[in-house]
Amino acid sequence: MESQTKLKLNRENYSNNQTYPIKILQFGEGNFLRAFVDYAFQTLNKELNFNAGIAVVQPLQGGMVDLIEKQDGLFTLFLNGIKNNNPIQEIHLIDNIVKCINPYKDFQGFLDVAKLDSLEFVISNTTEAGIEFVDTDVISNETPQSFPAKLAVFLYQRFTHFKGDQSKGLAIIPCELINYNADTLKKVLLQYCDLWNLEPEFKTWISEACSFHNTLVDRIVPGYPRNEIDQYNDKLDYQDDILVTAEPFFLWVIEGGEDLKAKLPFHKTNLDVKIVEDMQPYRTRKVRILNGIHTAMVPFSIMFGNETVQQSMDNPFTADFIKKLTYDEIIPTLEMDKQELKNFADEVLDRFRNPFIKHQLSDIALNSIPKFKVRVLPTILDYIKIENKLPLNLVFGFAAMIRFYQGSWNGKNLPIKDSSEIVEAMTEYWSQNNLQKTVSQTLANLEFWDQDLNKVEGLQNAITVAISEIDKNGIEKGYQNFIPQFS
Repeated sequence: MESQTKLKLNRENYSNNQTYPIKILQFGEGNFLRAFVDYAFQTLNKELNFNAGIAVVQPLQGGMVDLIEKQDGLFTLFLNGIKNNNPIQEIHLIDNIVKCINPYKDFQGFLDVAKLDSLEFVISNTTEAGIEFVDTDVISNETPQSFPAKLAVFLYQRFTHFKGDQSKGLAIIPCELINYNADTLKKVLLQYCDLWNLEPEFKTWISEACSFHNTLVDRIVPGYPRNEIDQYNDKLDYQDDILVTAEPFFLWVIEGGEDLKAKLPFHKTNLDVKIVEDMQPYRTRKVRILNGIHTAMVPFSIMFGNETVQQSMDNPFTADFIKKLTYDEIIPTLEMDKQELKNFADEVLDRFRNPFIKHQLSDIALNSIPKFKVRVLPTILDYIKIENKLPLNLVFGFAAMIRFYQGSWNGKNLPIKDSSEIVEAMTEYWSQNNLQKTVSQTLANLEFWDQDLNKVEGLQNAITVAISEIDKNGIEKGYQNFIPQFS
């Protein structure tokens, strides 16, 4: 069927005639929230009759709630990936967005949602920079600039309307990619209470009636498939202008207790939503395994000749390197159930093989040294403590990264993307024309590592040998020569 003859996606043309009460206020209308949070609540509605509608708030003046509203909140989610080495694709029609609000045009409509008895949750994803305190924001009849200020005004409206009723507090679940996101948001909300001289009872209501839940979210969402849109539309019998694509992998870790589990019964579905007392072990797992593999292998894989993560997994040599550093060196350092860690790592490597996601290694190379400090260095140091020897694959990856900062390889410029301070320092170290000195100065830089890594027994020598092998023999042969020397 040609797209021109298809009916537009809206509730008149495609509807199950279900009317959901608004239980969720969602700050953010972008691809991630629609492919992650809205999908999650769609699953609750479908499998458990959760009966939850979402009111979506556009957090910035330039947004897309108008496009969503044109389709009456409906949109299509394509989940593209591989499972057991087989490509899979699922198609979901998401129908739980029941209200779209642009507070810059309809501030009163935004505040009116605060008066709803049915409202239980606030969800947000306004980017890492979204949870900020803007001291010029005021409480008035116009929408404030920052997301926390908007939420503070909204909560004050609810507090006032229900006369401080403790039972009308909300569960606030931010999804911004910062650690302790809910704690940070609560702190900023209380700052606005002080800035605006609001009554102490309101501050108490925020702290006691509302609950704040730190989260970890994990799903790759490429979004609108602009370059392949015709292929996607051919699979639909309607015209969807805001369809979104994502990988099948889904993980949502939320800090909370039994009361939150009762409110959000995700444990009765197949979705991997973990409501736990402490999410930090899961954050460490993600940072050390998923992010750590990325950072450890990128310079190595680029200098080998790969361009994407998928190519790195398809090539037998680089795939073997990735598997060894994952299962033999990263997992042994983590204090979680080893089978659970292995299962997570298996899923991560499946995600890396996903043919639907073109993840450029040059993009991941951004800020390699700061990322290495957070994602990989703790694993190296923990491995040494536990095993009393160097993790040779991670050390070789470390060496490849230091060599990467020389700036060129086989006559081609390398995609170095880092702060000017780091680039200048590494350029100076490589100008010494003395490999041992370059390695020593790099490891000694306290701004890089917060410690002098020359004090780690054997590390300087191993990295120096590895870089020497790389320069003499290339990545593959250099690696094969390096490992036996230190095994």
